[in-house]
Amino acid sequence: MRVMWFVGGFHWMTVKGRRALPAEAPILTLAPHSSYFDAIPVTMTMASIVMKAESKDIPLWGTLIKFIRPVFVSRSDQDSRKKTVEEIKRRAHSGGEWPQIMIFPEGTCTNRSCLITFKPGAFIPAVPVQPVVIRYPNKLDSITWTWQGPGAFEILWLTLCQLHNRFVVEFLPIYTPSEEEKKNPALYAINVRRVLAKALGVPITDYSFEDCQLAMAEGQLRLPVDTCLLEFSKLARRLGLKPRNTEKVLQDYGNRARKLEGQKLDLDDFAQFLDVPVSEMLLDMFSLFDEHEDNCMDIREYVIALSVICRPAKTLETMKLAFKMFEAEEDGAITEMELAVILKTALGVTHLSVSRLFTAIDPEDTGKITFDKFRCFVEQHPDISEEYLYAENAGLSSGSCHVHHTESSLSSRKLRGTANKKTANGICPDFSPKGHDGTIDGLFKKHN
Repeated sequence: MRVMWFVGGFHWMTVKGRRALPAEAPILTLAPHSSYFDAIPVTMTMASIVMKAESKDIPLWGTLIKFIRPVFVSRSDQDSRKKTVEEIKRRAHSGGEWPQIMIFPEGTCTNRSCLITFKPGAFIPAVPVQPVVIRYPNKLDSITWTWQGPGAFEILWLTLCQLHNRFVVEFLPIYTPSEEEKKNPALYAINVRRVLAKALGVPITDYSFEDCQLAMAEGQLRLPVDTCLLEFSKLARRLGLKPRNTEKVLQDYGNRARKLEGQKLDLDDFAQFLDVPVSEMLLDMFSLFDEHEDNCMDIREYVIALSVICRPAKTLETMKLAFKMFEAEEDGAITEMELAVILKTALGVTHLSVSRLFTAIDPEDTGKITFDKFRCFVEQHPDISEEYLYAENAGLSSGSCHVHHTESSLSSRKLRGTANKKTANGICPDFSPKGHDGTIDGLFKKHN
């Protein structure tokens, strides 16, 4: 492997700091993760890694990988994730008998402009970790490999065209968790991320790999750039409200919400509905749906938002669930106002006019539509967002499209549009936050 890197232009590696022994820090947390060239420190240390299960089937590479005894994980299999965490805990508490586990807690490749949300897997064992910084101080960046930009082979070709490629790895001091951090892996992850961000001199952002999946998902409804569903997704993730058995839980929530028939819930009722304790974070989520600031919310809107973030590409499934909660028992139909509430919540925006869309679905002017009529219309007009929603709501398709985590409040900003139609769901590549400390002003916590 060292010969391979040498041939690739990585003639020497700059190592700063001292690598801890396995007994001192059984887990190494590396950041930022931006390319497959990040495998260099793995081959330098022969540490075990957590990697996609599909990698073991790659010819030759899969065989080489097995020598470092990796922990395989499938990002789409919930059971696999649980087993992975248990295996990491087992090795971390072996007293140095196993090789150190090298983990990239971001969970995906970024462009190194900031550090995204760390996944808690490396911090659940509650053992000391050693933060490790990776740098590629080259004049020309031929390294970065993300979902937008050059592909794997183009990056390899461009890198091979360079006479010399610089690589720096820096081992920072061991981070020993406090008692509070041992009990709260999310807090542990946040604090280690701050240490790495400070060493790198880059900001942090609370977006994650799942947020990008939500924003890039293909569906009949393209999310606006300024959707508050990214904020909702972040809160749901931190509160542990994303269900494993998605379909079953959503159907149960839908049935319970339908029985309430639009009855408003206060914060205590909301907590009881979700079977979670009242907390500051739950209050932040409650505020997303407290539209009139009268300390009450419609639980049906929460169910719709949860369905969108759990099934971002299954728009019709979400709409079917929404119709079920809002429809009248006598005819199974909803009104224009109810359709506006549903679509407003599904898009994560403050205001939305659906008059033109409703009139097109209801040419007989009955004042009501059923889910079957809505589905048939969508099948005939697959680009429903562009034709009816964004065309009627000018604010959804104009202006800049930069996303910042400090600008997530819909009640305190204008909707500034979607990106080019070629980019699914209109998400923009600029995720850089305005501030470096990751804090959010109280004004921006209020969402409609």
